[in-house]
Amino acid sequence: MASAASMFLAPRAYHQLESHEAALTWARTEGFIATPETSQARAAVIEDAKKAKEESKEKVILFNYSGHGLMDLTGYDAYLSGKLTDYELPEEELQKYLGGLENLPKAEMRKSGKC
Repeated sequence: MASAASMFLAPRAYHQLESHEAALTWARTEGFIATPETSQARAAVIEDAKKAKEESKEKVILFNYSGHGLMDLTGYDAYLSGKLTDYELPEEELQKYLGGLENLPKAEMRKSGKC
């Protein structure tokens, strides 16, 4: 049986260009410039909102706004001037970095809910 968290939470990844576009959409509609990290959450929110609209479903979409993007204005400048590109970490490089995590302590698995 799936946990309650897995029914509502699922990891997603978005490329830089899509994330920055979501951030600009947010800035234009809400008036706040967000950090690039938060912009990934915005891309997911926009995707979910569009899906709900297509399905004619009313949904509450909750996300975390983690901070302003005033220190990241050079990233926005690169995006708006067409200099920012998407980058996909090669699988062998990802595996190399994940290998360094193998010997770290593992979290104890606990049973939650009613026993």
